[in-house]
Amino acid sequence: MAAEPWNRVNIAFPGAVSCVRVHFSSTTDERLKALLMENEMVLKLFRSEILQTEVRTLYKMLYVLNNSSRGNKTFKGLKQVEQCINRLKSMKLDDALQELKDLCPNRIQRGLSVTAGVCDVPSQPMLEWLCLKVLGAGRLMSCTLNRCSKAFTLSKQQLKWEEFIVLNMVIISMLSRLWVVFHGILVSLSALYQQLLPLLGEVSDAHPMPFLRDFSLPADMAQFLGPSDARLLLRKRAHGRQATNLQQQQQQQQRREEPPAKVNNRREKRNVREDLGVAIERGVSRESDMKPFLKVLRGFTEGNSVPQETRKADMKQTFKRQVKEATTFTEMVTHLEEMVPWCRSQKMVKEKRLLTFLLLRCRRMKCLEASGFNVQRKLRPFRQKACWASSPHKSEPRAGRPSAGMRWRARLRSRFQSMRSRFESSTRKTGVKNKRTRGQRKRAELAVSGPSGDERTKRSKCLVTPQTPGWDSHDDIDDIFASVGL
Repeated sequence: MAAEPWNRVNIAFPGAVSCVRVHFSSTTDERLKALLMENEMVLKLFRSEILQTEVRTLYKMLYVLNNSSRGNKTFKGLKQVEQCINRLKSMKLDDALQELKDLCPNRIQRGLSVTAGVCDVPSQPMLEWLCLKVLGAGRLMSCTLNRCSKAFTLSKQQLKWEEFIVLNMVIISMLSRLWVVFHGILVSLSALYQQLLPLLGEVSDAHPMPFLRDFSLPADMAQFLGPSDARLLLRKRAHGRQATNLQQQQQQQQRREEPPAKVNNRREKRNVREDLGVAIERGVSRESDMKPFLKVLRGFTEGNSVPQETRKADMKQTFKRQVKEATTFTEMVTHLEEMVPWCRSQKMVKEKRLLTFLLLRCRRMKCLEASGFNVQRKLRPFRQKACWASSPHKSEPRAGRPSAGMRWRARLRSRFQSMRSRFESSTRKTGVKNKRTRGQRKRAELAVSGPSGDERTKRSKCLVTPQTPGWDSHDDIDDIFASVGL
């Protein structure tokens, strides 16, 4: 099966012109300005010194632990994070974004182009190629975040067991910083993609040169990532009453962090001993490097405006609609693979268990479907079971299990088949004897049951008018000799 165009490490560059001249207005100027701002933010995050430092720390730690912790689960989780980072480097996304920055006009050129009415902007193939790059990087960032979370959980479990405390503390702190960095990159990539689409629509209307023919670009990054990973992007700004409550909480926290009043008693001063430790000087300035990531995530808060139960109900309804619209087991497996992690994140244990079991069965049917078997008849009960498993407060649907009448008929059919096989085997063993004694068995049955009314009448007639076989046989013999001529 061919990989999706966004899932390739080296996406083929379009063999067309990179720039086209379009009508330039103030609206186009605003779009280009917003696009360059988001592009600059992504480049700044990719080239930040703190990201490079944490990646080098990860590489050195894996090099040191390669022999001693090869079978450790936490070490395997760190190796998966390393694979995601290496694939991100192989994509060369920063080079593509730098090329986009060079192709777009700068501030002075945009001012002159508004007056002139025309300007050179990136072409449709170039913008579609960049959209594929951004989509692939967004999916890779979501995968990296999941790997970081998994390795963080494994390391925390080892720390709970009091194993390698210092090493696990270093791993947990490193994974936490990497998670924050990659989350900021994912949010910035989503904003960059949203700015690429309007410019792509305007350029395609002016100079249509389609590059993607078998793939349609999604409306936003959240729709592309799916419901399990889109929660990292579906954040809302606090407004109204929530903003007031947030300000009050911040003021209370500041009051708690205020230093206490000075102690006038000297003895009390002498008794107070605080071990604040020694500050570690790093070559990297933490404040200057973390500012871009905090700036990206500063305006985002947890989306508590919608109740949790309402969000769960909406998610379940969406899943049911997708399942009902599924026409193959491949689509069923895709929807179930998206729903199971979401149930795990929402701590829905029963739903996760039922959907996981159903996912295993659907994967088997998917293999049969790929082999060429016709399994469309079994798709309907799987749909009903999936809808029931997402909200199992009702009884199990009867479409997936046989009724009492069907079970009774199946039991009778199996019993009849076993009796028939036994009879056929006995017939094969004693076939000649049965043929010879068939008349004897019939006469024995008649003797047991007795003759019927018709047979009694025939028997009485025979007794009243007996036949004379001698005369009949003599006439027949004379006729035979007469025909011969004797």
